[in-house]
Amino acid sequence: MMNKYTPRLLAKYNSESINALSKKLEIKNVMRLPKVKKVVLNMGIGEAREDKNTFKQALNELTIITGQLANPTKAKKAISNFKVREGDVVGASVTLRKVKMYEFLDRLISIASPRIRDFNGFPSKGFDGRGNYNFGITEQIVFPEINYDKVNSIRGMNITIVTSAQTDYEAYELLVSLGFPINEYKNKKSGKGLSSSDKSNKPTVEEDLSLNEDANVDNVNQETTEEESS
Repeated sequence: MMNKYTPRLLAKYNSESINALSKKLEIKNVMRLPKVKKVVLNMGIGEAREDKNTFKQALNELTIITGQLANPTKAKKAISNFKVREGDVVGASVTLRKVKMYEFLDRLISIASPRIRDFNGFPSKGFDGRGNYNFGITEQIVFPEINYDKVNSIRGMNITIVTSAQTDYEAYELLVSLGFPINEYKNKKSGKGLSSSDKSNKPTVEEDLSLNEDANVDNVNQETTEEESS
């Protein structure tokens, strides 16, 4: 009988993170320790959303990067400032779980992030107050799966790491234990989320329409059969 495949990052969590988190967070019950539940990726297409070729390229690139079929992200409401109507396609999204989730995070940590220009770690201000972490990548070409010669436009993406952590501090320590390149968390003692003054500026159309929709841990509704079986 063949041994069941275990992603490297999951093996690291089981062999190293559990012990480290138990001591750091002073949690004896292993079932209570924070863990990663899913990873949501959103790629917006901005002003090019009416260009079918651009949309297809975004879908294809996100599919290649994650190894899972990307879905179109549609606006749930109209926003006149961006000339967006309800139902308009504003980007592409993927929700990763289990094996593919750990494999993607491993590639992000080990391969993609070192390729980011002038990279000094991801900012720690991306926690949402509920133990989830949001951050952005400005260029899809940092992922080696993307062939630069076939790229028609440089596109960024928003990534949300959804965890079972009860506080942002727990989520931070979880990411650190996995080797995630994140800057020092400044609110360690309270373990609370950041104040509104610490958060990013006015969102783009993609952030307002698609990122808020999928980053909410209770409102990610598009799940493929492949996700459930991974």
